[in-house]
Amino acid sequence: MGRSRPHRGSRRRGRASGPRQRGRTLTGTLVVSRPGAAHVETAEGDFELVRHGQREAMNGDEVEVAIVEQRGRAPRAVVRAVLARAVTTFLGRFSPAGPLGAVVPLDARIGHDFFVVPEDPSPARLGVAEGDVVLARITEYPTRRSAPVVTLERRVGAADELDLNVEAVVASYGLPGEFPASVLGQAEKIVADVGAALAADPRRRDLRDQLCVTVDPADARDFDDAVGARRLADGGFELAVHIADVTHYVGADTPVDNEAKRRACSAYLVDRVIPMLPERLCNDVCSLRPGEDRLAMSVVMRLDARGHVTGARMCCSAIRSAARLSYDEVDALLAGEKDAAGEKNPALAPEVAELLRTLDEVRALRERVREERGAIDFETVEAKVTLDGEGRPTGVSVRRRTRATGLIEEAMLLANECVARRLADAEAPAAYRVHEPPLEDDLKACVQPLRELGLLDGAASAGLLAGDPFAIRGILEAARGTSGAPMANALLLRAQRRAVYLPHNEGHYALGAPAYCHFTSPIRRYPDVLVHRALKALLAGRVEGSEMRAQAAALPQLCHTSSERERAADAAARASQKIKMAELYQGRVGERESGVVSGCTRAGVFVTLDETCAEGLVPVRALGDEWFAYDEVRMTLTGEESGEVWRLGRRVAVEVTGVNVARGQIDLALARGGRDRPRGTSRRADTPAR
Repeated sequence: MGRSRPHRGSRRRGRASGPRQRGRTLTGTLVVSRPGAAHVETAEGDFELVRHGQREAMNGDEVEVAIVEQRGRAPRAVVRAVLARAVTTFLGRFSPAGPLGAVVPLDARIGHDFFVVPEDPSPARLGVAEGDVVLARITEYPTRRSAPVVTLERRVGAADELDLNVEAVVASYGLPGEFPASVLGQAEKIVADVGAALAADPRRRDLRDQLCVTVDPADARDFDDAVGARRLADGGFELAVHIADVTHYVGADTPVDNEAKRRACSAYLVDRVIPMLPERLCNDVCSLRPGEDRLAMSVVMRLDARGHVTGARMCCSAIRSAARLSYDEVDALLAGEKDAAGEKNPALAPEVAELLRTLDEVRALRERVREERGAIDFETVEAKVTLDGEGRPTGVSVRRRTRATGLIEEAMLLANECVARRLADAEAPAAYRVHEPPLEDDLKACVQPLRELGLLDGAASAGLLAGDPFAIRGILEAARGTSGAPMANALLLRAQRRAVYLPHNEGHYALGAPAYCHFTSPIRRYPDVLVHRALKALLAGRVEGSEMRAQAAALPQLCHTSSERERAADAAARASQKIKMAELYQGRVGERESGVVSGCTRAGVFVTLDETCAEGLVPVRALGDEWFAYDEVRMTLTGEESGEVWRLGRRVAVEVTGVNVARGQIDLALARGGRDRPRGTSRRADTPAR
């Protein structure tokens, strides 16, 4: 049975042990894998907890631990203090318990049952019954002397009526529920009166006679951007990007605006969208639906024949989209397979087809411009579980970057950049999108794994460690088309800092942009709303007005909240996808799959499966009947007797052995003959060293 070498936080069986000695103290994050099994992640590594060493700490808490040294064993830890609590709300089952109420968390890792005190009116107010699933907020955490207490915030429903696993994700990431009545009431009174808006504002331009279309995923419901393009007589191009004018309808500090501030963004889970704005706005009044007059904020850019911007004008506008096209339809048209434009609107078929081909030319030019300035393009794959009407998984839709997605992406990037430059030049108060260069230590962690993939030599290492974007581009280009490409992209992407919103401009490292902001999605991102207000104030000469002064004062907190809520929404989306992916594989236990090693840890080997891009774990005990030494720097596991090396990029055949749906985990084992490498591959990736 395969075993990993003992390390910080693990112990080797069968060793004699001496008396315990408590040494230094460290701070870190507590990670509970299951009740009774936990470790703490610190700057010096991971340490398993001694038995009963968790005390009153809970999963995710920031803790102070004492390191316990014991002869013959690796150091372990015991919690001394909880520095910051991670869990504030959770889902649980309610039951009356005499004068008290009790809530048992659905997540067993929380490790405590909680009580509702008799004087708490929330159970009666919400009408909860025994066995109902509730959202509980912790008011008193467990101590050595007292039990934990909660109050009930929401009745989620009867247990047999819910997908409890996804509901638990919603609760654990603090995603919002229904809109308050005051918000819905305001939204229902809003009407899209384009004529009145044009009459009231002489600066608003009527662009309804200019051809534009929307291009989105086939299942999109809200259309917040439309695009147009035409060739100019001088060989250049005019590119128009029209964005839903949300701020015309959502005034500052109104009920809808305050709720949007709180939500900060829409969350796109596997089975639902939790919107930032009420449906009346995002799917109706503000949505740029084809054939309907709509208000917009427009950025019209002129480009020369090489794709460089020579000018840009911005204005409030009124537009009418000519067609709503999907990415697949546009890709088919560009490939000459079918005339989607003709099917959508026969009268405009030639014009729409020409518009799309012009956009595709602009895409190619802009990609080259960004390449020349050192922008980094990561090749990402988006895998989404498809569901039936009952929420059961039926398969997986895998989308990669195509010409259609690329032409929209380039148009949006350019509009965002032009708006950011205009705002930054005027020093207008706005929410800028800032991406700082990666830290050297994070880049250093990529060096050995990239060498294992055969993608890095000495010269390239120096450029990588210096954070040279051209060096990173070079590595990604060398990896393109090889078996190591997904791992190279993942490694270098993980090394990047997360982009955040800030009230001042600091540029965007990965895009190679001196100024950048988010302008193109005000239906689903609150920072875009702030940018729209700032741009309108700038165009109207009101940057020093009272509204902008108030926005400037609130910007630091709004930017921080937006960054945090974006992080939570993204994590919740990933967690919900993993749950449904595990549910899909629940019906595939025993089946054989092929894949590639995408991670090596002390716990075992992670394998990304070819068909669905799902990731599962082959535990170290299933790799072979020997000790496996883990090399954290190289990200490898090596059998001490056989010398067999498990490294990133290795092809492998596996068998699905089980799933944990609640945690979104897929368990794998090596299939018979799973060690055999496909013909034509070697221990390293099939690309020469750079």
